[in-house]
Amino acid sequence: QVQLVESGGGLVQAGGSLRLSCAASRRTFSSHAMGWFRQAPGKEREFVAAISGSGSSTYAADSVKGRFTISRDNAKNTVYLQMNSLKPEDTAVYYCAADPSGIIHRYHAYYNYWGQGTQVTVSS
Repeated sequence: QVQLVESGGGLVQAGGSLRLSCAASRRTFSSHAMGWFRQAPGKEREFVAAISGSGSSTYAADSVKGRFTISRDNAKNTVYLQMNSLKPEDTAVYYCAADPSGIIHRYHAYYNYWGQGTQVTVSS
């Protein structure tokens, strides 16, 4: 079992930045691929970015590529999502998730463990 706790959400103006953090409870964290997803009201959960267990591979959705960066610190059991040049359409609840396979996936069904989510609101 892996427990995930997100933090770092909040209210920011368009063009601003936020850094989300996701702390994992398990010492085998480095074997898990990690992903960030988001869900806006009335919309389906959307893939944002993912990173392999070692951190050597990353993948981001086209909608955030060049603005968001995913990274991880396995010594701290933490994954990050640096969000720059935020837009109002980035407003959503952001979730981190863990995939025990260690392989990057963009489909949410591969992820066994989920955090409770953190709200990001971008004002225009």
